[in-house]
Amino acid sequence: MWRFFPQKNKYVQEEAEFTFDRNKAVPKHIAIIMDGNGRWAQNRRLPRVAGHKEGMETVKTITKHASRLGVKVLTLYAFSTENWKRPEEEVSFLMQLPVDFFDKFVPELIKENVKVHVMGYTEFLPAHTQDAVKRAIEQTKDNTGMVLNFALNYGSRAEIVTAFKDIYAEFKENDASKEDITEEVISNHLMTGFLPAELQNPELLIRTSGEERISNFLLWQIAYSEFFFTDALWPDFNGELLEMAIATFQNRDRRFGGLKK
Repeated sequence: MWRFFPQKNKYVQEEAEFTFDRNKAVPKHIAIIMDGNGRWAQNRRLPRVAGHKEGMETVKTITKHASRLGVKVLTLYAFSTENWKRPEEEVSFLMQLPVDFFDKFVPELIKENVKVHVMGYTEFLPAHTQDAVKRAIEQTKDNTGMVLNFALNYGSRAEIVTAFKDIYAEFKENDASKEDITEEVISNHLMTGFLPAELQNPELLIRTSGEERISNFLLWQIAYSEFFFTDALWPDFNGELLEMAIATFQNRDRRFGGLKK
């Protein structure tokens, strides 16, 4: 954890202050910006794609750990609408990753009772990527445990624009009034609208690699999320760090704009 000390005019990293308590509430919905794959590889003088491959192993570890801790929804930022700007070779590798990932991991997901969902503009993904996504969703559709929700070709601003276009079309068709637009209506038209209302908004947002940006991720949904930033690069993130993030959440005073009771 980094804290700013005005008297020193600098940030200082401190040791974790809290210990994960299995008797305290675990966030029902955790969202993670998985950052640092490329830097992990470069630090080892490996090609960037090696970092993405290692990062997928971390996805497996964190998925199983989160599920066993009682998390209901785990949303992972896998590929943004802006990531198409990356080198063609890297993008091609990233589009192949879901194929390899789901082919190997779906049997474990079924064993763990984890259900796969993918949100984003998947219609613009290559055919083989779309096919892999559809197979994973179909194969895990009867699972009743944690939802593993991948944000794939996802961007929050585009999501909000799409939601408002859909609301406009529906309201126009049904001759509805602008007074009928509510937060609930908007939430249900976002890509997290497939979830029950109490699970749509992450309680905890984690970002790895030391960056402290939202990067166009779940802008509406994280209005009252607790944030946890760590210097750990995504391939180095593990169950212990996940528990540290949850421990921090467990000790936050969540007032939602009100006063402490």
